[in-house]
Amino acid sequence: MKVAVLTKEYPPEVYGGAGVHVGELSAELAKLVDLEIHCFGAERQDALVKQNYVSWELLADTGPISIALDAMSRDLAMLANLEDADICHSHTWYTNFAGYLAQRAFGAKHVVTSHSLEPLRPWKREQLGPGYELSVWIEKTALLAADRIIAVSSAMKQDILTCYPDVQAGNVDVIYNGVDTRKWRPRPWSGSLERFKIDPEKQLAVFLGRITRQKGLSYLLKAAPLINDSAQLVICAGRPDTEEIREEVHSLLRVASQRAGGLVLIEQVLPTEELSELFTRAACLVCPSIYEPFGLVNVEAMACGAPVVASAVGGIKEIVDDGTTGYLVPVDLEEAPPYEPKDGESFAEAIAAKVNLLLSDSDRLREMRKEAKRTVETRFSWSKIAQQTLDLYRDLTGPDR
Repeated sequence: MKVAVLTKEYPPEVYGGAGVHVGELSAELAKLVDLEIHCFGAERQDALVKQNYVSWELLADTGPISIALDAMSRDLAMLANLEDADICHSHTWYTNFAGYLAQRAFGAKHVVTSHSLEPLRPWKREQLGPGYELSVWIEKTALLAADRIIAVSSAMKQDILTCYPDVQAGNVDVIYNGVDTRKWRPRPWSGSLERFKIDPEKQLAVFLGRITRQKGLSYLLKAAPLINDSAQLVICAGRPDTEEIREEVHSLLRVASQRAGGLVLIEQVLPTEELSELFTRAACLVCPSIYEPFGLVNVEAMACGAPVVASAVGGIKEIVDDGTTGYLVPVDLEEAPPYEPKDGESFAEAIAAKVNLLLSDSDRLREMRKEAKRTVETRFSWSKIAQQTLDLYRDLTGPDR
């Protein structure tokens, strides 16, 4: 059996959970099956990478729609190298098109891992412009035709069946994301993060995520003045989706930075070792997402012994055991796009209340640290997830392939 993994993100060009997922899962799967990577971006010095695909220069000046057109152009180039693949496993709409075409042109089995759904991310229209309609069309076309769909949580499976009712429930398998506990583990404080003015004597409440409406950072920043001053907020924020959201968040940051407990903003990608140190030292990770099919950052933090305060949405409810490995914050979302909280102020207040509850109880914090780490070790190993994925492949191609 020859497996072609199709992905926009692949190390070292990773900016979200899907990229982490592909890198870690592929490394484990390569021990079990003949596997090659087809990815966007620069050439990699990685034996698994069969081909990288770069942008068509003539698309550079076509406005926001160019993001979708660029992805489709790379998928067309990708198709030319997929003729001998038995399985094409695509990740996100950026490469779903290539998998769909390989299925049609060469008879390959197309497996789609659904990390998120475009109809449930209407704010992406701000980034993609008219290309958003193309992204929705690509995703829908690929999912309806896929030989098998992997949902990263039970909540994600339900979302797929709700958004695309013509998908057969029996065609969707739930296989969780995982975490490498050799990388994500408790680490002693080395002092290197103090270059960002992080105070190791304070309790730390940490956020890690992209600046996008999905991650709900604005609600944490609105909650900041209400969080106990014993805690320093540490915001590790990735690149913004749009200039508009960047300006909005930075406006809130200027206000939140005035809190007596302090706020540190880190706008660069930190290595896993330093993030593990930060999570180990943190009183909690705060994950205020309004949409999260899985929420890999929660598992990474828990692997380092950090409890989680997170919104009770999507796959997060399957990761965080409320009152045991952290706290879930209920949020009542609008039923129509853009699916924002109906009462954003109350949501922000609830985030602050749960963070403060954790900060105020050292005995409970100590127990939650132990349970968070134990939960990850027993439920989210990549070797287990790779075997589940291989079993799915064999179910499609036959046990002898």
